Order: sequence, then C-alpha cells, then structure tokens
Amino acid sequence: MKQTIEEQVDLISRGAVDVISKEDLVEKLKKSEQSGVPLKIKAGFDPTAPDLHLGHTVLIQKLKHFQDLGHEINFLIGDFTGMIGDPTGKSETRKPLTVEDVAKNAETYKEQVFKILDPDKTKVVFNSAWLNDLSSHDFIRLASRLTVARMLEREDFKVRFQNERPISIHEFLYPLIQGYDSVAMHADVELGGTDQRFNLLMGRDLQRAWGQEPQVVITMPLLEGLDGVNKMSKSLGNYIGITETADNIYGKTLSITDTLMFRYYELLSDLSTSEVAALQQEMEDGKVHPKAVKQQLARELTARFHGREAAIKAEENFESVFKKHDLPDDIPEKVVSTEESEVWLPRLLVDTGMVKGTGEARRMIKQNAVSVDGEKITDVDYNVKASGEVLLKVGKRRFCKVKF
Repeated sequence: MKQTIEEQVDLISRGAVDVISKEDLVEKLKKSEQSGVPLKIKAGFDPTAPDLHLGHTVLIQKLKHFQDLGHEINFLIGDFTGMIGDPTGKSETRKPLTVEDVAKNAETYKEQVFKILDPDKTKVVFNSAWLNDLSSHDFIRLASRLTVARMLEREDFKVRFQNERPISIHEFLYPLIQGYDSVAMHADVELGGTDQRFNLLMGRDLQRAWGQEPQVVITMPLLEGLDGVNKMSKSLGNYIGITETADNIYGKTLSITDTLMFRYYELLSDLSTSEVAALQQEMEDGKVHPKAVKQQLARELTARFHGREAAIKAEENFESVFKKHDLPDDIPEKVVSTEESEVWLPRLLVDTGMVKGTGEARRMIKQNAVSVDGEKITDVDYNVKASGEVLLKVGKRRFCKVKF
C-alpha cells in the first residue's frame, strides 16, 4: 500500500535531530510523486577505516528508508576528501589517507553497506570523479564563497583557534568541498550526523550560489555505544562491528541496558514506530520481560548481517554458554608456530585475532576480561606455555582454541 506524503515524512523524520526544512521536504516529495522522478539522496562517507559498526549504520538505515520509498540512493565515498582528512570534531589536524588506503577501505565499505542497502538500487559514487577535474581557478572561486569568520563559527575550529592549536588552510576547504559535492550531484536530500551539520548546510548555501534548489538537510544522532554514555567508537571498545561474528553481535546486543535498547530500536530496527511503541508499552505493563524484547532486537540485528539461521544459532549458543555454562559450538581454532617456550599473552591474543592490538589486550586483562583455560589472568606480563592446546577467552563471547 502506497504511503501518503505525511506517512513518508514521519518515516523519514524518525530518529532525526534536524530536518531542514520539513516544508522543503514535503514539497520535494510532492514534486517527486507528481513527476514520477525519484529524489536524489546523498550521504557521504570518507573511507577512513575498513570496518563499519552499528553507529555508522544509523545513516545507512535512513538511506534504506528513502530507498524503500522508491528514491535514488547515492552512497558517496569521499576518496578525494579522504586524502584531505575530515577535521570534524578533531582537536588537531587529521592525518590524510594515502591513495592506497582510500582504495582498499572503499572496497570494504561497498561490501558492507550492501548488507543493508539493495545493491541494484544503490549508486556508489566517488567524489574524485568531479573534484579531480576542478582547476585552480575553480578552487579559488569555491573558496571565495565563504569568509574566515563564518568558518570559525564551526565549533571545532572555534575551540582550536581559541586554544591556539593549529588549523591548516586545507581543512577550511573540507566543508566547501563537501558542499560542492551536493552541487555536482544535484542532491535533493543530504544525510549526516549531528557533527556534520555545518558541512551539510554548506551544501544548501553553495547550491543556491550555483542556481540550484537547495537540498534538504537531515541530521541523525550519534549512536551511544554499549556503555550507554559515549558515542559508539572502536577506540573506546564500546562498539558492535557489522563484520563481527553472529555470536558477538547477538551477545553484545544483549549486554545493553533496557533503556538504551529502545534507542537502538528507534535508530536501527526495521519495526515501525508504532510497533516499537507497543513493545515498550507491553514491557512497562509487565506483559513481556525486558530480556525477551532485547532478544528480539538481538535476533533482528544479527540476522541483518548474517541471516536468520545464523541469528537463531547465535541465540542457541548464547543460551548454551551463559545459561548452561557450556562452551559454544564451533570454537575457532588457531595453529601457532613458535620456537619460544612461552608466548606473551597480549601478543598471543593479537596473533589469534581476538583483539586488534596489544594495547586492547592489556586493557582487557586489566579489566579481568581474559582467561586462559578457564583461569582469569590479571597480569599483563603473563606468558602462556607454547605447548599442546590452550583455550583463550576474551570478554563474555570470544573464544579461541590455540594449538602450538
């Protein structure tokens, strides 16, 4: 059944912080409906890291809403801007990526976003396609569109300026170039996080300057991580990566608080707003246990990235491990070759892929989250005897059987 304009606006606005402006959005949706021409929806991602987590997918879920409504999705990979380095939220100049880094990470991004978006209905575009063709004259013309005073209205630039921390001239170009992307793409709507608001509005300004109808700007909140306080971040270890195992995604989702899970439902679930509200009311009325509501969310998110059967299996494994205190099925095995009689535990955790680096390993050990053959290890200098088999466990859900 076709949705009314009002219903479409409700879906698009779900979870959003800003819609600038709803009146413009309504007009664009009406024109699209009357003409049969879909709106061009833009969201840009700089390929600064090879892996996405659920925080990144808040925007991708909103793209999916537009896609489900029949609009054209343009997933913009900022291969050009990635080599500048996005200054948003940074207290110092960000190290730019190499051409090789950008190409490698971009390919990984494309593989991951199609776990949510329909690849046949999604255009993956690279801003180098038009930015590489800009002449020095074009860049000077672009730079003339903004004053230094206006640029210093950006909170991160203002703070750095007041604290006498350096701001490189090329960083001023970043929001201008992001705005110019909207001009080059003739974007009707651009999505971004709340920290991107300045850059998104720049797109509206530049489209007006180029005689185009300004895009609608939609900002989405930064998703809180598993701690419920800080935004989801790999550096803080409070994230759920979309390339993690089904067991990890399921188990980590169950670890969030009852309050936070409805935040996740609002921003990540495919359930309608009314269905989520009904679930919350049933829980508050005592008709359904909070764990059951959380399990439903865990199954949905796990199935999104691994399929329904894997989600069911992850739930069974979780119940087996944490309710019956059994070991999970199919514990991964790693063969480690070494001429040493002992291996430093943090290094072993890295070599087996259980952590990203020795820093994370040390942190997990200090948090009493690492065990060897069922024994908690609290000494960061602990060495594992390099003989026979050893069962490693990190956190509540990561297991590995090491064979020396």
